[in-house]
Amino acid sequence: MKKLPTTHRIALLFNANKIYDRGIITGIGHYLSSTRASWDLFLEEDFRCRLSGIERWHGDGIIADFDDPAVCEALANSPIPVVAVGGSYDAETDYPREIPYVATDNFKLIKLAYDHLIEAGLTRFACFSLPEASVNRWAQEREMAFQRLMQRDGMEGDKSFIYRGLSTSAPVWNAAVEQLIAWLHSLPKPIGIIAVSDARARQLLQACLSAGIAVPEQVALIGIDDDPLGRSLTRIALSSVIQGSEEMGRTAAHLLHQMLHGVRLTGTRILVPPVGINVLASSQHEPLSHPHVMQALHFIRQYACQGIKTEQVADYVGVSRSSLETYFRRELGRSVHDEILRFKLDAAKTILEHESRSIADIAVTCGFTSVQYMHAVFKRELGCTPREYQERAAHTSATAADQAQHATKEIINP
Repeated sequence: MKKLPTTHRIALLFNANKIYDRGIITGIGHYLSSTRASWDLFLEEDFRCRLSGIERWHGDGIIADFDDPAVCEALANSPIPVVAVGGSYDAETDYPREIPYVATDNFKLIKLAYDHLIEAGLTRFACFSLPEASVNRWAQEREMAFQRLMQRDGMEGDKSFIYRGLSTSAPVWNAAVEQLIAWLHSLPKPIGIIAVSDARARQLLQACLSAGIAVPEQVALIGIDDDPLGRSLTRIALSSVIQGSEEMGRTAAHLLHQMLHGVRLTGTRILVPPVGINVLASSQHEPLSHPHVMQALHFIRQYACQGIKTEQVADYVGVSRSSLETYFRRELGRSVHDEILRFKLDAAKTILEHESRSIADIAVTCGFTSVQYMHAVFKRELGCTPREYQERAAHTSATAADQAQHATKEIINP
């Protein structure tokens, strides 16, 4: 009779409310589904509420988020195998001792965002970080990575280009927004701003919209996390660096699997690079000189999917339709209608790439007058139907995920 594999009880100490943690949990799940590992998983939505006593948990192994110092302290002397997951550090002494560690590469996250803004034609840059705190160590590391890049390129002189702001708690929200707007007004334009997270980028975008600062013409924004929730809460879609969180989860599970079978991995450290960038409207900067065109694009990016017409854009800018058309032709080589349609098409492509919704629903969401019209626009502009575009995107995504799974670096094979 064939012997069944031993079932191990494993605790996953992550905050399932965070997109980054959910990616890691998903990666762990993918590892289990692709191997013979048999794990009984213990997972709470936010384990920190019950962290006290976790070191006495009667299980076989733990994979934990070590960005929180309280977790590091609680598991420092754990009698069972532990794999730590968290951010990378510039200083060697900041890594946990003895415990295998899988890290997101903070420097590469920022460099990818920085290079993207350079490629968009920008020459001035800023960073929107978080107030210094023990639980925000990853944010300070990203801030330092930004400083290193600025120093490398000879732009380290003005400290005002790094802004931490206030926390986003309810009592200080109004003051936080007012101070953020004041900082935005103080910056030279145009400028590219890297936010250390999508939540921070969304706050930045809302401040720009409140202050009438055109995005991305005056301020181009990019965050980190590629959080679909953040995209759904903003009028202008946020560009974002995609962390390799699922690969981190697979790697952490692989390491723990080996440890459960007697492999010693003391001091093992693996840095996982970002997957890429989801480039959306907030960072698609085009150098413009005419203020009416900048104002018009600012309006179009907020309301194109609500079915606006050229006349409404001209009314917002305060010029005649013919004058605005002339400015558009000179600056962009296309009409106002073409720009509205281009934005609606980009919005539809983004939904098709990331969500499983009906074509009819997407057509309504993106401001097309009918499914047939959206179908005709896709055929004319892309040479395929919306459904064919969705199928191609799904195939590309699956291929990329498969390649990432086989490209993990520096893992010790069992």
